[in-house]
Amino acid sequence: MSQPSQPSQTSEPSQTSEPVPVPHGLPLDRDAGPFDPPREITRLRGARPVSRMVFPDGHEGWIVTGYEAVRQLMADTRFSSRQDIGILHLPYEIPGMPEITEPSPQAPGLFIAMDPPDQTRLRRKLTGSFTVRRMKQLEESIIAIAERQLDEMARLTPPVDLVKEFALPVPSLVICEMLGVPYTDRDNFQVNSAKVLNKDLPFDEQMAAFGELSAYLAELVTGKRAAPGEDILSDLARDEDLSIEELTGMAFLLLLAGHETTANMLGLGTFALLEHPEQLDQLRVAPDLLPGAVEELMRYLSVVDINFRYATEDLELGGETIPEGSTVLVSLLAANRDPERFEDPDTLDIHRNARGHLSFGHGVHQCLGQQLARIEMRAGFESLFRRFPTLQLAVPADEVRLRTRMNIYGVHELPVTWTQQPS
Repeated sequence: MSQPSQPSQTSEPSQTSEPVPVPHGLPLDRDAGPFDPPREITRLRGARPVSRMVFPDGHEGWIVTGYEAVRQLMADTRFSSRQDIGILHLPYEIPGMPEITEPSPQAPGLFIAMDPPDQTRLRRKLTGSFTVRRMKQLEESIIAIAERQLDEMARLTPPVDLVKEFALPVPSLVICEMLGVPYTDRDNFQVNSAKVLNKDLPFDEQMAAFGELSAYLAELVTGKRAAPGEDILSDLARDEDLSIEELTGMAFLLLLAGHETTANMLGLGTFALLEHPEQLDQLRVAPDLLPGAVEELMRYLSVVDINFRYATEDLELGGETIPEGSTVLVSLLAANRDPERFEDPDTLDIHRNARGHLSFGHGVHQCLGQQLARIEMRAGFESLFRRFPTLQLAVPADEVRLRTRMNIYGVHELPVTWTQQPS
């Protein structure tokens, strides 16, 4: 597989008159504000939406930041999602991680890291569980879960951590009920999921957390194969074409994605609305704006930002030739803030038609649970701001701890208070 031998130090720009330095490692610091892309990423998108990037191990890969280029890449399966056909080059350092000298083996069941037809075979087994119709049937149950959680929060004396008391429990309760995972085991899967996603955690600890969570899920799906119930994992366990290893991988993916992504959208989305009070006031006055506001928050925040692809051959993208064997990063946040696609993209505008945003991905890997996430966010935000009309931050905004070193962006905690008894 061909790779460039020496990384060049600047990208000759295609859209500006000044050369822009090639990034060395992925910029992570949110130096433009808690809701905006790193400034270096924004500058790079303006100069060259498809740019070289030097990885910490010396690999000269690529980062794609422009909306149209991201859509094109994600629709082209020659940009592979697999991690077993080439060496995985990470764009950031992980403490204690050994040098990677060969491709990682394919993890059974993790169809997000597969290509068709393997990805198609596994994903098809779940499409019936996540149809729009089935999600609509769950809507009342999801609203009830949100309301019960707010009942519990209302009994507390503020300030409270909204992540702990609301943003994390609601999607965790929903996905546990859907999958048939005991919510009483949340300390296992919530803690271990967070460790797996933490870039600052030593590699051995990340792997230990992955192993512990996988062992827990293997035992769970084995039990469901022996005595299935009325839940998604039981439905999968009835399928004899799936091995226990595949069931475990699918359970891992569904459980992690099912609570981490929506939890961070609820937490970070609340932070964003509290920091844009004029938008929040409009939303309170006109709740019918909520579906569009959810789409705009998804675009504006893009908590699942960085995706990986692998070039299986020399490929043209955005006027560049990406050599076979290159690791390619995709920034969904940068694409969703592209002024070529969205007018005044760095402004949160709940009246905007944000359809076409890429926060749920694009192509064969477009998020399977996107309708579930939309319902959870609509239910969560509507209930929260109706029940707590005077909700506000309990600390200055610059004291809110951001998840800049996590694979899913958000806030670690969101201290909030209110000035009257909620209804």
